[in-house]
Amino acid sequence: MSMPCNFPDDVLRQHLQTMLSDIDPAAMDLLHRNLEWVELAAGEVLMDQGGPGDSMYLSISGRLRASVRDQDGQERMVREMSRGEIIGEMSLYVDEPRSATVVAIRDSVLVRLAKAEFTKLLASSAQVSIALTRRIIKRLASAGTRPVIPPPVTMAMLPITSGLDATDFARRFAAHLGRIGKVCIVDAASVDAALQQPGLARTAITDTSGSRRIAIYLDQLELAHEFVLLVGDADASPWTQRCSRHSDEMLLLADATHPPDVHETEALCLAQRNDRSDAAQILVLLHHADTRCPSDTRRWLTRRPVTDHVHVRCGLDGDMARLARIQSRTAVGLVLAGGGAKGLAHLGMYRALQERGIAVDFVGGTSIGAVMAAMLGSDRPLEELMSIARRAFSDKPTSDFNLIPLISLIRGRRMRKILQVAVKDIFGHPADIEDVWKNYFCVASNYTHAREQVITQGTLLKSILASIAIPGAFPPVLVGGELLCDGGTFNNFPADIMRGRRGVGKVIGMDLGTRKPRLFALEEMPGGWALLRDRLRPRTKRRFKLPSLMAYLLNVTIMYSTSRQRESQRQTDLYFNPPLERVGMLQWDRFDSITQQGHAHACEVLDGMTEEQLGAFRNNPQ
Repeated sequence: MSMPCNFPDDVLRQHLQTMLSDIDPAAMDLLHRNLEWVELAAGEVLMDQGGPGDSMYLSISGRLRASVRDQDGQERMVREMSRGEIIGEMSLYVDEPRSATVVAIRDSVLVRLAKAEFTKLLASSAQVSIALTRRIIKRLASAGTRPVIPPPVTMAMLPITSGLDATDFARRFAAHLGRIGKVCIVDAASVDAALQQPGLARTAITDTSGSRRIAIYLDQLELAHEFVLLVGDADASPWTQRCSRHSDEMLLLADATHPPDVHETEALCLAQRNDRSDAAQILVLLHHADTRCPSDTRRWLTRRPVTDHVHVRCGLDGDMARLARIQSRTAVGLVLAGGGAKGLAHLGMYRALQERGIAVDFVGGTSIGAVMAAMLGSDRPLEELMSIARRAFSDKPTSDFNLIPLISLIRGRRMRKILQVAVKDIFGHPADIEDVWKNYFCVASNYTHAREQVITQGTLLKSILASIAIPGAFPPVLVGGELLCDGGTFNNFPADIMRGRRGVGKVIGMDLGTRKPRLFALEEMPGGWALLRDRLRPRTKRRFKLPSLMAYLLNVTIMYSTSRQRESQRQTDLYFNPPLERVGMLQWDRFDSITQQGHAHACEVLDGMTEEQLGAFRNNPQ
């Protein structure tokens, strides 16, 4: 077996022992004798879908991505694989072609076991056979769910604006990552010192011998740590290029006050990579600590094909802790359901979370949940948000009825004005979704294409108006020639969307649905005149306890979503659903009562949890 230069044999054996449980010595020797080293550069293909199943691989370091091409020719990512993964064993068991294409996201090291030796190994060791079978069963059990993406181990810190101290950023970032796992910070100078060769880290990429020594050293660090932070240079030096090629994910560090021009590091190190095999690129926009709200984020995003972006205020531990949770896949996502005035309860429930030190990193919702999620995502003090919401919704947002309701009962001008003022009061300017401190989404229904639409970019006000545009009640919203309306038609409680967000490890759901059937003590529907006469009576003396037209439209809109309530609840790790049956969907004047009911319900749920259970949501300080 040909070993890479200076790669410790005992480390390989330890790695194999971990992957294959307590493998017996004889099987270990057989395996070890027949392994063949494979080194892949970023973008190289390990195996093709439909290719022969002639071997299996064990991932020693690096990161790979498996994707399948459907019958319609569309490629779909299935999972990402990091160190310690076994790849390709399925086709050996079933003696069929490869079921997926596997590509190296970054420079990776694996060991290969040919099919003949694989068969001998299974015959000689029941332990190995059981270990592999368990892995296959576990993988099949998760088939059909969202792609599996393990947290990154090696992350590159690449400054893309001048004047940034990437080393200082890495130290502050590591202080929070260190609460989750063991962290190592590596820059060019530390590589030169460790390998006792000044200038080695910055030798040309074409220097095969030097590149091999550096790669093996970084692989050894990766095996010994949960997180390795590679600090790039201020320019596209050979060391910066090595950082980009050796990282699972790249954090592009930018001073938000600078012009959003493409940096030479991006132009030279990142642009030439194969799109399918790129490591994730996360734009980290750094702001002054006293910044009220980011602005012009879209200008940064339109110039570079990043995977995601995160806003961080320099000097605020809470923001750096949020980034650490996102990168370690332990972030907390808060999802808020629609439900008219009942949605005011979200503010009370959020207060209960804050009182118990539970930080929220992602926010999203539908209809009134989209409104409240945007408010909470602003990261303004809760008392300030409560005051703005109380003032806004006391103006009866659903009371400007159309005299001639050609497309909707309500004109919607009052709701637009209320939300326009609220956005300005909270964010200080007409913000975009991309400008929200905590990554945000809202859900609308696309009438043009008859599908759910998750909105993650664009004008915040217009996106919210689309999410709350109840069909028949509010006018729909035009976006790019497409007609959007209330997201509750498809997904009133989008916990599944939050579950799939990159970085989210825990989902907190605030639902407003009821599972109690709506029964009416009537045999037949009364006629129009009878209903009108009844409505003219005092409320306590009415005979017909039927929903109003507005309430009927609201409830019918979310009827399909309500049928999925249990399914949505299963997507959450912490679930709230306050008993608000006596609250009408249009009772905006009951602000204090509704928020208090939400708070009381959340306190009851949280007080029923153990300290250990609560601790799972208290990863870092806010």
